[in-house]
Amino acid sequence: MLGGMFGSWGWRGRARGSLEAGDRQWVSLAIARLFPSLSGCDSGFGQATARHLDIMGFRVFASVLDLQSPGAQELRQSCSSRLTLLQMDLTKTEDIQRVLQHIQAHTNSTGLWGLVNNAGFNDTIADAELSPLGKFRTCMEVNFFGSLELTKGLLPLLRSAGGRIVTVSSPAGDMPFPCLAAYGASKAALSLVMDTFRSELQPWGIKVSLILPGYYKTGTTCDPAFWNLHKQQLLASLPQELLQAYGEDYVEEINQQFIQFMKVAVEDLSAVVNSITEGLLAANPAVRYYPGQGLGIMYFIHRYLPYFVRDLFLKGFFINPKLPRALRREHHKDVKKA
Repeated sequence: MLGGMFGSWGWRGRARGSLEAGDRQWVSLAIARLFPSLSGCDSGFGQATARHLDIMGFRVFASVLDLQSPGAQELRQSCSSRLTLLQMDLTKTEDIQRVLQHIQAHTNSTGLWGLVNNAGFNDTIADAELSPLGKFRTCMEVNFFGSLELTKGLLPLLRSAGGRIVTVSSPAGDMPFPCLAAYGASKAALSLVMDTFRSELQPWGIKVSLILPGYYKTGTTCDPAFWNLHKQQLLASLPQELLQAYGEDYVEEINQQFIQFMKVAVEDLSAVVNSITEGLLAANPAVRYYPGQGLGIMYFIHRYLPYFVRDLFLKGFFINPKLPRALRREHHKDVKKA
């Protein structure tokens, strides 16, 4: 599960992480009616944000995949009775509808002030051709369709309160990170639909913000055993012809590079939590937040330099795959000998 796998290169599209002095009086007036709803609170950004808002004194509805998970248990122990845990699998319409009914029953008279879409999923590090179509569908179901269904279901309550929608997306939805096609495509769809909501919901007074974090340690993103297991499952599922063309060592190498990359991921999630909080509470929240360090140069290269420069940068920064087996010189020599 990736609740924002890329979470700390950041550049402040306005990512202050704290409210301006002029916002504080406005926030104090909003506190009495603030009912934020957060998805994906089992770990990572969602869990940390739920805890932070509870400490600030807000009534929070926090959804988790498993009510008995360690993350859910930790929230029960560390948060007050103002926080309500709700079980929800974003791939199941019946779960989403049950959560919607619960929130509606408790906020009909006040409306809902904020929704934080944080849930995310990815378990495959591989080229698009190597990634099973089912992985694309699962990423879309969780990262796009689930968040879309939840958002649409809560819009009547958000409209009545003139509230906020804050969504954790990813720079992988803006740029072609190597070996993240399924995840990146779902995040690209999510970012676009949220930007559309931002434009369309302006007459209702609803403000919509995107969070585009760098690389943080969240959930299983830094667990080598998790990635090794899914790498083995991928290798076992590949058609023999495709495996021969790329080579098992190719898949091994890109997964090792990813594991090495995540070893330097940032553990302190406060920059992301502060950006989410500002998106919910600031009088004039930013359209996009880039918490962390280093995203400025990445987006500058993406927007202003030739594509080949961007591709070289992303390979040098993230994953730089070796040549597939069928394109290597030694393979051609072996074929000639045969």
